[in-house]
Formats: sequence, structure tokens, C-alpha cells
Amino acid sequence: MNFPRIVFAGLSGGTGKTIVTLGICRALRNRGLSVKPFKKGPDYIDARWLGLASGEIACNLDPYLMPADKLSSLMFEKGRGFDVSVVEGNRGLFDGKDVQGSCSTAELARILSAPVVLAIDCTKMTRTVAAIVAGCKSFEGGFNLAGVILNRTAGERHRSILRRSIEEYTDVPVLGMLPKLGENPIPERHMGLVSNTEYSFQDSALDTLGKMAEDWIDLDRIVEISSSAGEISVSPEPLWAQEIVSKENGPVIGVVRDEAFWFYYEENFEALERAGARVVELSLLDGEEWPDIHGLYLGGGFPETLAEQLSANSAARKRVKDFANAGMPIFAECGGFMYLGESVEYQGSAYPMAGVLPLCTRLCAKPQGLGYTCGRVVEQNPFFEVGSEVCGHEFHYSLCVGDAQSAYSYALDLERGRGTASGRDGIVQGNVYAGYNHIHALGNPQWAPNFVRAAEEFRKGQGI
Repeated sequence: MNFPRIVFAGLSGGTGKTIVTLGICRALRNRGLSVKPFKKGPDYIDARWLGLASGEIACNLDPYLMPADKLSSLMFEKGRGFDVSVVEGNRGLFDGKDVQGSCSTAELARILSAPVVLAIDCTKMTRTVAAIVAGCKSFEGGFNLAGVILNRTAGERHRSILRRSIEEYTDVPVLGMLPKLGENPIPERHMGLVSNTEYSFQDSALDTLGKMAEDWIDLDRIVEISSSAGEISVSPEPLWAQEIVSKENGPVIGVVRDEAFWFYYEENFEALERAGARVVELSLLDGEEWPDIHGLYLGGGFPETLAEQLSANSAARKRVKDFANAGMPIFAECGGFMYLGESVEYQGSAYPMAGVLPLCTRLCAKPQGLGYTCGRVVEQNPFFEVGSEVCGHEFHYSLCVGDAQSAYSYALDLERGRGTASGRDGIVQGNVYAGYNHIHALGNPQWAPNFVRAAEEFRKGQGI
């Protein structure tokens, strides 16, 4: 099984690979090619920008979040039929969760049998770039370093020395050399690129990057390299544990998806629908009435930046609290967890939230939890069986204020990750499950069927 695909990687975070990948996606789209974007790692913001650049919804791929056979099957399912599938790596090419580089971008490229193009920040560097390229090519076996794109070059003389050095000492082709930009077309904030919902010039910024790629990168060669990808190994086992279930009469699960809450994996929605749910999108920011729902999914996002507006919508806050008190299954991740508390403290002000959980969260200047997570379920809850393993990731600048260590029941005893309170996460209160951990449905196949089952039980309890 084969189809065109390519991985863009960097030497580290901040090397410019996101800008390069966004520019290439937009430029190929402008040429009339259909481009399917993928993002390596647990990253919602870059994935959103990749989707905007290509005009297609981006999928996340990560060897930690899901088994290798699921990775290749997911990419095959979502990428076949497109002219090219583009994968943006994360961090450095060989950076993983341990010394062996487990779950790195290089490992993902091997699983996907995809060629790699490396973006290199060449600020204040000339001949050393050849040593870096040669080292990366020989450092690990089993992956194809098919080219490099040199970023932040200073001028024609600088570019000439860089190209000649790489051509003299390696056989890796130079596919492009980008000039230094006066300013980043897409501003950054504390969690990476600013989200598109907070930046009104997204199309013009992406068009700028697309023109840059058209002018400075050999796009024809990029497409040619993507077509050289090896055969991808797709498991005979189905990607999804559930066949598509008729959801015509299934329970309705509301997903809060607005400018404050939009950190979701699309596959999580698909998993819920395959398990028999009808998924509807809701907002906590406007005054519109909600349809009848039987379960509520509150994802992550930036509730702090819209805390005043969320707080002002007292009807929505009361509605969510009433749902929780009535026993509705509610699953909340990170920003959604913050909304369920009494208040969010941000930039010196405290904003009342739903008050479902007797806790407050406070935004800090530095991350309070960052990276992969894994834990054992130790408390009964509607979503995960006791004794099962739940793996995911966390990235939050907020923390719980008060005695979070002993005041609540926690579903997860974390072996990896900080969670809500020093190695514990997933606060359980009735049918509410809330914490900083994010999960992917393909790595936690019990989650969606259990969620739908709990929603159906709630509906039956209402006599509907």
C-alpha cells in the first residue's frame, strides 16, 4: 500500500519547521494540489494552523498516544486519495521520551515509511551545517533523510557557502534556503503559535508563507520526494474497535467547541459516533439554547483569555452545574476542567466559573505540567475501568489553588506526569471526570464506548 507522503522535521523546537510546513502546505494548495496535513505529537495549535493552510482537517500522529499499527492505519485511512500527505514533526528529529529516542519524529517516519526533510536554523552558521546534516543522516538507521531546507539565511553569500558546504561533504540535497523574516507572520504566545481564533489576519499570514515557499523552496522536488515513500505497512486488524453503529436513536453527547474550548482530536468525535452517539457542538460563550443532551464533553483551550466572557454567561454556568448535579456524564480535559471549578484566576482577577468542583485554578508564568502521561485507574468512574491503564499528555500553565491533595477523589494514579495534584489526576465527583490529562481515543479504546453507555443510562434515567 502506498501514497505520497513526507515528514518535515527540525533540529529542535523553534527551528522554523512549523513556518516551513505551513508555507509548503499553502503553496501546494495554491498550485491546485490536494494536501492532507498531519501533526506529530500532542499539539492542537499547530494542527489547527496546518488545517487552515491546507484546507483540510489535520490529524495528530504520535507513537506514544497510539500503537504503531494504529498510526500507519490512521495515516493510510486519512491520507490516501490526496496528492500529498504532509507530516510536521515536533521538537528535534531524534528527540523522544527517553535516551533511546522512543516516540521521536524519526521513529514516526520509520513507522510510516516516509522520507524526511530537515529544516535547519542557519543563524550565525556556515560550514558547520554540513557536519549537522552528515551527523543526522548517519545517527540512526532505518529512515530516509531526503533533503534539507535552510532557514533564516542572511544573504546570497551566506546561502552560497551553506549550499556548497552541504554539497561538498554530504549527498543530501538542499531543497530550499529561506531568508530571515523581519517578523514572524504568525505571532507566538505561551503555548507556541497564537491560536487562529485570536489572530484575525490568518489568511494573509498563510498567503505570505505560501509565497515564501513558492519563491524559495523547490516544491516540484518536494512532491517528487513524497512520491518516493516506501510501502506503508497497514495492519489487517481494523483501525476502530467498533464498526459504525447506527446513531439515529443514540444518546446525544454535547461537545463544547467555541473560541475558548477547541483542543480536541477529531478521532475522539469519530470514536463517539462509532460507539452510537450523536455528537452536537455547543458554545459556552453565547446565549443560544442547547438541544437536549445526555452527556457533555469539555475539551481544552484557552478559557483564561475569555474568562470574563465565560463568567458573564451565568445561564451557561448554571446549566452545566445543573447537569452535573443531575448525574449527567461529563468528561473535562484541562481547560474544561478549569471551567468546572469555582473560579479561574488570571492576570490578577478571579472570574467565577461553573462551580461544579469546589476548587479554583490560577494561571502561572511557567508551565505547571508538560509532557506525556500514564497512570493506573484506581477509582470508579463512568469512563475507564478500575485497574486499566490510561496514557495521554498534559500541557498547562494553571494549577489548583487550595488543598487539592486530599479534598477530592482521583481516578488516576500517575506513573508519569504531574496531573492535578502531584501525580494524581482525573477528579471524580458523581458522573463527572475532570483533570489536566488529554487522551486520544485510538490509544484508549474503552473511553468512547463507556462514555456512550453512560450517556444512554442517563437518558434512560430521564425516561426519554
